[in-house]
Amino acid sequence: MHTEAFSFQFFPSILAMATLWSFGSSLIFLTKNPPRRANMRTLAAINVEHKMRVPYELKKGQSRIFHTLPSGLNMEVIFQEGAKRKISDKGNDNSENPPLVFIHGSYHAAWCWAEHWLPYFSQNGYDCYALSLLGQGESDAPTGQVAGTLQTHARDVADFIQKEIKLPPVLVGHSFGGLIVQYYIANVRKDKTQVNGSLHPYITGAAMLCSVPPSGNGGIVWRYLFSKPIAAFKITRSLAAKAFQTSLPICRETFFSVAMQDELVLRYQKLMKESSRMPLFDLRKLNASLPVPPLTNPSLPVFVLGAKDDFIVDLEGLQETGRFYGVSPVCIEGVAHDMMLDCSWEKGARVLLSWLSSLDPED
Repeated sequence: MHTEAFSFQFFPSILAMATLWSFGSSLIFLTKNPPRRANMRTLAAINVEHKMRVPYELKKGQSRIFHTLPSGLNMEVIFQEGAKRKISDKGNDNSENPPLVFIHGSYHAAWCWAEHWLPYFSQNGYDCYALSLLGQGESDAPTGQVAGTLQTHARDVADFIQKEIKLPPVLVGHSFGGLIVQYYIANVRKDKTQVNGSLHPYITGAAMLCSVPPSGNGGIVWRYLFSKPIAAFKITRSLAAKAFQTSLPICRETFFSVAMQDELVLRYQKLMKESSRMPLFDLRKLNASLPVPPLTNPSLPVFVLGAKDDFIVDLEGLQETGRFYGVSPVCIEGVAHDMMLDCSWEKGARVLLSWLSSLDPED
């Protein structure tokens, strides 16, 4: 979720509020470093001034890396190595788990995964990489007014995977990051052997969490306006007017469960405020490019996960994503939009781990 710099002094009509929300907001991770080439640089190797005034302090076992994109811009990556797997009865390592590449939504950055989910999944044997999209977190910002497009963000993810990861990973995208994952898998190679420079590197699977649906946020906006006008006004105030940055109650209602402790909401509120130096997208151009194209590889495993208490993406939005990919979405009770940061973050993590365990990395 991200909002562009729109400001209205008042909302004279429902249409004005719809326009503000729809077009003014983008609803829409000291251990061994990972294998990397010359274009990956650890923070210790270069003199970097933090771009976030409230920099995220890494947890034990995590390292901050910078991947240099073809543009010359550096993309922040927080890495945590997976715990060593047990030896099977036959004396060989268990099948190697696919790496996980986490992609955040608006007003977030790599840190949102590093807080709970990177430690959790690394403990379960998965190498974890959390990316900060350009203009977000500690990543460089491109020239212009917005960070990029669906195409450029997906291309940056593809460049990182192509150059830095040996095994086909699983992409995990949250909110607007889920829409980027959807665009990626609409342009992905069908198998490991296929060579096509115009297609993104092969992956093992894709998971979308509280994701913006394939058609974008337009349907959600209008459903809220006519069925939940008060909620629509609150979301508009929170995101378009950026009230979540200054109001603790509004921030909690937008992103977290009611039971979330004040000190945690305040901490994440500060990090979210500092995470995004520019909008992820130009919403008018984005809307013109939607819906995302269908899968190039229909056999690719896709997982759609939502939260019952999501204040941003409604149940119909979740179901739309499931229908588009021909899967039954899973909706978790007692979890809010930011399921990876919420006080019940383990619920979503356990469900995702169960799905990951069902994947065959050799497919």
